Amino acid sequence: MKTKILIVEDDPHILLGLEEVLKSEGYEIASCNRGDEAVAAVTKFQPTLIVLDVMLPGASGYDICKQLRAKKISAPILMLTAKGQEIDKVIGLDLGADDYVTKPFGVRELLARIQALLRRGSNLKSTDETDESIFQIGSATIDPKTFQLKRGKTTEELTAKELKLLQIFHTRVGEVLSRDKLLNEVWGYNYYGTTRTLDQVIVQLRKKLGDNSGEPKHLLTIHGVGYKLIA
Repeated sequence: MKTKILIVEDDPHILLGLEEVLKSEGYEIASCNRGDEAVAAVTKFQPTLIVLDVMLPGASGYDICKQLRAKKISAPILMLTAKGQEIDKVIGLDLGADDYVTKPFGVRELLARIQALLRRGSNLKSTDETDESIFQIGSATIDPKTFQLKRGKTTEELTAKELKLLQIFHTRVGEVLSRDKLLNEVWGYNYYGTTRTLDQVIVQLRKKLGDNSGEPKHLLTIHGVGYKLIA
């Protein structure tokens, strides 16, 4: 059975190019050119992976990404952006996207990222059963089945990246984990971004854990190396 990829892109030239390249690699392709039709297209086509443009008519790629993750659709999302600012990329990843490429992009880079996401998705599926137990960090309770963190009366929704990071920290309490190690384990060995993306996700996790960003008690920065968890 062919791997199914849904392309959500409104530029007809880019869409045609992506369709031709991905079909030549043996993928089964479906496409959608409007943001407000993307969620329905995902539900109908049930893709293994989604290539999602940020700027779309009807709804932005960020909105679509957030909607899909809220519906617990776990297919990897590769975002396409014409914007070079890191904040745009970080926002996309924070909402549950798995990776991004900036236009204009090379075919080899795009294919490498898609293949890396598909491999990582396969590995995550094989370990799902062992990663679903509820665990505690400080006053926060994390439930991998619902992607939720509960702290007192507050309930926070977690992205796939945030949950995976918390699981890694929880299994290695007190161990110093380098930024490169965390990026490799969560984003994959073929991730082309910078460690600043990881740092931004850590900032969000501290907020959700109720960790004082100025003097965190749980997710500690080890300067020049990475992070460690004190539970």
